[in-house]
Amino acid sequence: MNPFVFHNPTKLIFGKGQNEQLADQVKQYAKHVLLVYGGGSIKKNGLYDFVLTQLKEAGVKITELAGVEPNPRLTTVHKGIQLCKEEEIDLVLAVGGGSVIDASKAIAVGAKFDGDIWDIIKKKQQPTGALPLGTVLTLAATGSEMNAGSVITNWETNEKLGWGSPFSFPTFSILDPANTVSVPRDQTVYGIVDMMSHVIEAYFHKSENTELQDRMMESILLTVMEAGPKLLDDLENEDLRETILYCGTMALNGVTQMGLHGDWATHNIEHAVSAVYDIPHAGGLAILFPHTLRYALDEKISRHVKLATRVLGVDPTGKSDKEVALEGIEKLSAFWTSLGAPNRLVDYDIDNSQIDRMAELASNRGPFGNFKKLDEADVREILKAAL
Repeated sequence: MNPFVFHNPTKLIFGKGQNEQLADQVKQYAKHVLLVYGGGSIKKNGLYDFVLTQLKEAGVKITELAGVEPNPRLTTVHKGIQLCKEEEIDLVLAVGGGSVIDASKAIAVGAKFDGDIWDIIKKKQQPTGALPLGTVLTLAATGSEMNAGSVITNWETNEKLGWGSPFSFPTFSILDPANTVSVPRDQTVYGIVDMMSHVIEAYFHKSENTELQDRMMESILLTVMEAGPKLLDDLENEDLRETILYCGTMALNGVTQMGLHGDWATHNIEHAVSAVYDIPHAGGLAILFPHTLRYALDEKISRHVKLATRVLGVDPTGKSDKEVALEGIEKLSAFWTSLGAPNRLVDYDIDNSQIDRMAELASNRGPFGNFKKLDEADVREILKAAL
């Protein structure tokens, strides 16, 4: 494995009843809180009122920023940064899923930066600090509650970029499965696909002697594949919600990537697709991942075989490595389809008219991918296959 240093400063407050910890956590850091949330689902399920009660108990002043988009936009981040600076905010509190948390990370960092946060996101400038960030997670999916990563869309330039820094880790994150019970079926499906995709991105690496890391990743995938279908048949089952919630966090808090460099090519391609078409991130991943895996069959096929046999239940008897790998990819796609995820770009009314544009966006920083290097021509072929 590669030498590594692991550091994750986020305080994870996990489990049933942990919502009650919010007031105590907030008053350690703040007198004035920017409350950030999305389209209003937290008002329908009662969480908004609960959070306000907790913040009042903490004795803090509250300023709100509502309406964070599913693919959070730079314009919304700019609004949040302006509020932080004008209102002298000292804690950003994200109540929602990964999009709300991603936007809040950019707001917290941007509030301590004199320039434009987009320059940090584009890696033209380095952040200098951040406001403390707390999160109350409402969707098991992205893992953003316990990592430094964030993805922001600049709709004016059709750029959707991932970024992160040591300053963008949440200070604390509250994960109470009760907050996810009201998540509808389609969003639950997207969450399952998203967390599995994070694990698979990490699984396709070229480092040696990673048996423990591989087994940890395999266990997360197997757990999600066992619990996920049960949850979709029983959406209000809090025990199953708890299991999936924990899997989502463990899939992308850095633990599975110690000593290795995962691929992340599929995420890069999907960012280009949803920057043009604004589709659900996990829906794009469900469509694209089987095609990027097929395209990478010539790279260290042992990784493909390992996933197929250890996780996807492929019997290798009498089959070539390529046959085993292809069967595994088919089983992965079939599993996601069985949950209700899309499997073709046409499912989102995407045709070939913007393929060149998406391929250009995906590769505008040069060849990418840590497993198989992809360029613009490669992306074009993958997108054509996914139509």
